[in-house]
Order: sequence, then structure tokens, then C-alpha cells
Amino acid sequence: MFPLTGRNIYFLVAFILWIGSAARAQEDTCACCTDNHMAFDFWVGTWKVTDAEGSFVGRNRIDKVEDGCVLREHWTSSKGNFSGTSLNFYNSKTRQWEQLWVDNFGNHLKLKGNRVGNQMILSSEDFVHTDGNTYQNRITWTLNDNGTVRQLWEVLQDDKVSNVVFDGLYSKEDE
Repeated sequence: MFPLTGRNIYFLVAFILWIGSAARAQEDTCACCTDNHMAFDFWVGTWKVTDAEGSFVGRNRIDKVEDGCVLREHWTSSKGNFSGTSLNFYNSKTRQWEQLWVDNFGNHLKLKGNRVGNQMILSSEDFVHTDGNTYQNRITWTLNDNGTVRQLWEVLQDDKVSNVVFDGLYSKEDE
């Protein structure tokens, strides 16, 4: 124990104030703790993915990284020959979610959108395909009542579905 002199009391008070301000600073620095930033958290986890017929097509792991500001996806197909990663985040300036997908074939996809009810709906900018027509990608993740997530990737032409690229069901794996 140290004697309570004027100088020691000063340092003790300063230390207590410093600890209190450090704790408040940690509470106040959660830049991504809003409801909007957590709107896609239902996709976080390790998942077994099956297609519309129920066949196993791959595994997907979605982690929260960068102090909870980013969802990072790690996809591996069932045969292991196709993999990809996406970064997903809520952009406070545009007030939209954004995704950048890149895979081991050099493909990439940029999407943006928001959660509506139990669905996260992200779309690409319009693009012109080799057939000369203009299309848009739309991917919808639906949180089901039983905790599974359906991912539906549609290609739209004039706001009508022209093709379904992927229709998968995510079931949580034992972690």
C-alpha cells in the first residue's frame, strides 16, 4: 500500500479518470453497431448449401471481420474446383449494402441494395451481354422461419426474370 500524499492522490484520481474515459471510448467507437450495419447478420455462420433439388453443392462460411463492419464470405463448391470470396458492408454514406464478389476464375460481381423484411436484396448495375441485350443481376437472401437461408440469383431483363443462375438453401453446420 502506498501513503495517500497529495501527489499519490493526484495520480490515483488521474488513473481512475483515465480508466473511465478509456472504457467510454471503447463503448463509443463501435462504428458498425447500428441496426442497418447488422441487417445481414442472419447470413453469418458456417453453412452446408444444397440446390433446389436438395443436392449438396458446397460450403459457405460467412464471418464478421473488421470490428463487425464487414461480412466476409468464403465459398467452396462440393467438388472443390470453384471457390470465391465476397466482402459485404453497409455504406453509411449511400445508405445501402454493397457486395464485391471475386472467384478463382477471375470473375467479379458488384451488388448493392438493402434489407426488406426478412430479405437482403442486392442488385448489379445494368450490363450489356454478348447477345446485345441489357440485363441486371439480382441476388436475394431470405431468412426462413427455421433459420435456413435461401439464396436466389436471378438475371433480369426489363425487370422480368430471364434466367435463374442459382437457387440454394443454406443450412447451418454444427460449429
